[in-house]
Amino acid sequence: MKIYTKILIGMAVGAIIGLTLGPKSSFLTHDSYEIDKGTQVTLLTDKDNPESEITIRATEPLSLRAQQTIMREVTDGNGKTQELPSLVRVKFKFTKKMGLADKDGSMSKALGGAKVGDKVEAWLVMQHRKLDSGELLVLPVPVSAIGSTIVAVLAPVGKLFMRLIKMVIVPLVFCSLLVGVAGLGDVRKLGRLGGRTLLLYMMTTAAAVTIGLLAAHIVQPGNFVAEKDKAALVASFESAASGKVDAAVESPTMVENILNIIPDNPVASLSSGNMLQIIFFAFIFGIALTILDKKRSQQVITLLDTVQHAMILIIHMVMAVAPFGVAALIAEVVGQSGVSILSALLVYSLTVVLGLLVLAAGVYGGLVKFVAKLPFLDFLKAARPTQLIAFSTSSSSAALPITLECAEQNLGISKSVSSFVIPLGSTVNMDGTALYQGVAALFIAQVFDVDLTIGAELGIVFAATAASIGAAGVPGAGMITLAMVLTSAGIPTVGVALILGVDRLLDMFRTAVNVTGDLAVTAVMASTEGEKLKYFSTDDDMKDKTRGFEGRTDREPVPIEPEGEAEREA
Repeated sequence: MKIYTKILIGMAVGAIIGLTLGPKSSFLTHDSYEIDKGTQVTLLTDKDNPESEITIRATEPLSLRAQQTIMREVTDGNGKTQELPSLVRVKFKFTKKMGLADKDGSMSKALGGAKVGDKVEAWLVMQHRKLDSGELLVLPVPVSAIGSTIVAVLAPVGKLFMRLIKMVIVPLVFCSLLVGVAGLGDVRKLGRLGGRTLLLYMMTTAAAVTIGLLAAHIVQPGNFVAEKDKAALVASFESAASGKVDAAVESPTMVENILNIIPDNPVASLSSGNMLQIIFFAFIFGIALTILDKKRSQQVITLLDTVQHAMILIIHMVMAVAPFGVAALIAEVVGQSGVSILSALLVYSLTVVLGLLVLAAGVYGGLVKFVAKLPFLDFLKAARPTQLIAFSTSSSSAALPITLECAEQNLGISKSVSSFVIPLGSTVNMDGTALYQGVAALFIAQVFDVDLTIGAELGIVFAATAASIGAAGVPGAGMITLAMVLTSAGIPTVGVALILGVDRLLDMFRTAVNVTGDLAVTAVMASTEGEKLKYFSTDDDMKDKTRGFEGRTDREPVPIEPEGEAEREA
């Protein structure tokens, strides 16, 4: 069974685990309250004494295990009486961060002199929010303690897989881009290829935002969100959304972004993983090597090319644990989302997916078929490995090594082109994210009844295009840039809370489209450089073990002796 078939199975297993055994599974008892960092809750140390009330603002995710629930009759805005939870006796751990936040010791004293590490009990005061429709919304919403434990146990497996992949990203990007630039030889050719690549990336990004806006106009997903669902989503993700907005406020301006491309210290850029600075330094370094005498530069290029190949081999080793890592990642994502959130945002999610399909088939399909002269189905078969990795990890950076190999091994694109265009695309090309932001902006505007003019929507196209360039190729980075887009259009940034529940799931789809766009643009650039592309099929892969994804690590390790050692032994 091939590794990518195993990854598909891992994705399916993870989804089943998330739905059936996750925190929000309908098959498990919901007996715990998971409080997000920054969220405020009210507790009573004595349920019969209102003066025993204490307020806690969670300094870290807080788990409150339910022990007993007291119900009371409540009348909603429509005059209907119903029995709802009023007080819940909960048990939780008094953590070190809680102790540090309790500067005057008042909370510790109220909780019976609790010390760090103690298990304490109190009564959680349930909130009954009255909606405009008259209905009542009960907060916080309980989840399954067992489900939370299962996800917490699986999470390190997914994180281990991600860290193993990310471990090679910086050396791979630096080496591949530098070798690609040096391999082009002529600086004029480099300028021509670089200019065309950036222009095409920006054009596809602008097209993606436009498609997103058109899809949102046609479907009108904001009209399908009930008022109760809207209030529940805002309440559940308000604190997380606030963090994204704060990050957007602190983000640098466009001028600062341009200046920040040039590193003060290239070594610091490499150690911190600042991709734009790494790309710039590799670009300049590569140009310098092309100008240097060949005898001097060839040794450096050969060394870095060897490092690049070693990094790709490491990725092949990591792929051995990919099915388990992918299963853990998917289980966490699906389990945290839950059926209730997915159903509330179903139309919105389908609108995003529809737009992504149109982008992939229409824009990328047209570029590949009519410019690169390659059958689109063959292209999709060649891109499938990197699409799977991008989908499961939600990181175009994590998929970078596989994207490079798809280009070189599956399509026959030269190393000089792929090593230049793909690393650049993994940083500046976020078409799926840009489309997502277009849909999200219009969706939030529809929910909050904000009328957008043609000028405002053109502003969204410009803002989303600019914001997507240089967005980190890691999970969740799109939310920060979305906050910037909403601000530019005058749309309430609290609307970010509406879509946070499905952001990670949709991030998987849009990241798969991002890497597809990287590969499509690379194919176009290779074609414009006179290269003839051809799909390297599975049958070809099986016949030639020196190419493709299978069999590379089957070779016996060969010891490397120091130069001259063999001659001395002779």
